[in-house]
Amino acid sequence: MIRPATAADCVAIAALWNPMIRDTLVTFTTEERSAEVLEALLAQKAALDHPFLVAEDGGLLGFATYGAFRSGPGYARTMEHTIILGPRARGRGVGRALMQRIEDHARQAGIHSLIAGVSGGNPGGRAFHAAVGFREVAVLPEVGFKFGRWWDLVLMQKML
Repeated sequence: MIRPATAADCVAIAALWNPMIRDTLVTFTTEERSAEVLEALLAQKAALDHPFLVAEDGGLLGFATYGAFRSGPGYARTMEHTIILGPRARGRGVGRALMQRIEDHARQAGIHSLIAGVSGGNPGGRAFHAAVGFREVAVLPEVGFKFGRWWDLVLMQKML
């Protein structure tokens, strides 16, 4: 089931997201998320009418959201999304379902394109985005630093 996240989900979201932050190249951030920080993020997303959706099946499987790609009115119709899947979700169509819901919301909100910033050290993320219709539009060499080395950021885009 896919539904909007609530404050009651924040502990489970943190439990899913923090190992990705700590142990993988899915994200370049190294700052783990507390439930309190996530509650504030959910409130911020709600105030901007940006979705934060969770997928669950007897427990949290993953989440997806989007927000501003860059500041300023000229970028208002381009959003950057985040999708995080736990190990139980992979290969079950959960990511595709979350992306479909995010894209549907974005279209209804008048969004023109979605951007995915994918770590060059995350070939699975690049393959997933290509499979759901994103195309690589840029590679920013060595802009992320994690695990003691520099990583490329691959920008992928889908026109809605």
